[in-house]
Amino acid sequence: MTTSALPLRTAVLAALAHTQVESREEDAFELRFLRHHLEATGPDWASRARERLARPGPEDAGLVVLGEALNLSLVELLAVVLVTAVEQDPMVGRALAYLQAPVGASRPTLGLVANALAPAAPPNREALHLLAGGAALGSGLLTRLRDDLPLCEQILAMPVPLFLALSGHEASWPGATLGSARHTEIPLPPSIVEGVHRHARFLAEKPRSALVLRGTSLAETRAVAAALARALGRAPLFLGGDTLTGLGPFLIQRGLLPVHVHELAPGERKVLPDVPYHTGPALAVIGPEGTLDAPDRPVLRWTVPRPPREERRTLWEASLGTPDLAEDLARRHRQGAGRIALLGRLARQKAELEGRQEPDADDVLAAAWVAESEGLSTLAEPLMDAIHDDAIVLVPQVKRELELLLARCRAREDLVDGLGPSATTRYRAGVRALFMGASGTGKTLAAGWLATRLGLPMYRVDLASVTSKYIGETEKNLSQLFAKAEHADLLLLFDEADSLFAKRTDVKDSNDRFANAQTNYLLQRIEAFDGVAILTSNSKSRFDSAFTRRLDAVLDFTLPGPAERRALWAGHLGTAHEVPAKELSRLAATADLSGGQIRNVVLTAALIAREAGRPIQAPDVFEALVHEYRKQGREPPSEFRAPPPGTASSVRR
Repeated sequence: MTTSALPLRTAVLAALAHTQVESREEDAFELRFLRHHLEATGPDWASRARERLARPGPEDAGLVVLGEALNLSLVELLAVVLVTAVEQDPMVGRALAYLQAPVGASRPTLGLVANALAPAAPPNREALHLLAGGAALGSGLLTRLRDDLPLCEQILAMPVPLFLALSGHEASWPGATLGSARHTEIPLPPSIVEGVHRHARFLAEKPRSALVLRGTSLAETRAVAAALARALGRAPLFLGGDTLTGLGPFLIQRGLLPVHVHELAPGERKVLPDVPYHTGPALAVIGPEGTLDAPDRPVLRWTVPRPPREERRTLWEASLGTPDLAEDLARRHRQGAGRIALLGRLARQKAELEGRQEPDADDVLAAAWVAESEGLSTLAEPLMDAIHDDAIVLVPQVKRELELLLARCRAREDLVDGLGPSATTRYRAGVRALFMGASGTGKTLAAGWLATRLGLPMYRVDLASVTSKYIGETEKNLSQLFAKAEHADLLLLFDEADSLFAKRTDVKDSNDRFANAQTNYLLQRIEAFDGVAILTSNSKSRFDSAFTRRLDAVLDFTLPGPAERRALWAGHLGTAHEVPAKELSRLAATADLSGGQIRNVVLTAALIAREAGRPIQAPDVFEALVHEYRKQGREPPSEFRAPPPGTASSVRR
């Protein structure tokens, strides 16, 4: 081969040999290794290297392209070649150790490289200065080891991912994840695909710009980022850490697009990290809270939307293969593409395990419980019992209001269609309702009935897990809770909600100020909540007036009347009892108990009957009734203090 076709590695090793032309140690194996390369290039190795740059071979093509992108000098390029050669050829390391004796380092020092490559430096420029102040070190392509030593004694090295990339091998970056086929498992609907291409055109025209993607589902937002990268002809590299030194050359070498992933707390502001020497666009993925800024470049922001109903129907049908079920799910549930893909996969698996060809609505609901079994377990308690019509007894007015609330939840997406601008302006599809009433009046049961009819998983918020004594932690926990509930389309139940949504107080000290700030955040966040939230309390007066104005419904669960109590007694006792109908009517007319208290009485009566080895009888109920009254510190009605005529047992006091 001709000298001009020699790779850059030969030129840099010839440069090292040229520094030893006066040496008499002809027998040193390391010197013979280096002089072999000098013989191949001749004394004018620098000219051979410049010719190679003009016509790079396959060994050097990637480095030459990277050098052009970073504007590297010939001295820097050859230094990079030498550092790379050390990593892959032990003989090069032995030669360097020989040249740098008695130090014996197998990686080159800046002084050695500067001395050997001095002929490749431009006139009036010193190779040491080119190396120390150039882009190779500035970008992190090369690093300096032992920076406590004088500059000429410091050692040059290269991050392993960059070495692998320059060598043509697959490499990962510390703290980063390369986008793969799993990001294509989420089929994006046409409306989002159109948005992807629109934003990709903007980024292509303004390569120094940044796009911040906001969404409630990290998986779905990452899928959108991956689609954007592909539209720009790149592969996404998702960055979760702060290891950015050397990342710029890595991105250039592998043709990657950086995607910064951040989980920000409410009110938190963060600056988009700058990747040195990366001149292309950047993406960022964040949740529903916080703000990400980029002072050095224009920022475009896009909140990934939830697909409209028709697109949801198509996604459900593609995921489940059942058109009728897809239509019903798209009408009843407001979920994103990622959530639909996940639930469809889990529902199909459940149906296959049970030997059925097609999944049904129960499979989808079961899949929803499985999908959220870990995501919300630290913040809320799942209430998985289905509450059917025959399990709930309410006075007619409350029952009608509950049915209207059910209709409101079902129509929340398109309720304002066809209405005037005053109704459509600032309309939000979320539903917020307050259930008031004394303990045991059926508030939680009614919430469960609502969730059952809507086909939504219901989670009761664990106030002890959500609230924190540390400033900002409560808001952060609630932010995660609301975001997960919006993404999964869950029903959130806040029992004893006045402990969270209490009235704001006069500011007397810092504790009052932080408590009010927490209340302010809650008011804003629940107003923006896109799902269904039910709050329960014993009194409406405990809530902040600004909050109650934001409620869509307020239901007052009063104590049941005689007719409702009769139905409650019958519903709790079932059919396997021996209590006469007239005694049930007497109980309903005389004992002013709530539904929860009637449940307690029936359970105690069942225990008494089980000990006696027979079905529940009237005396068992009367005894349990006296026990419940006294538990509350109340006197039972006089007619239940003694056994009724004709009964076989007496009431034990």
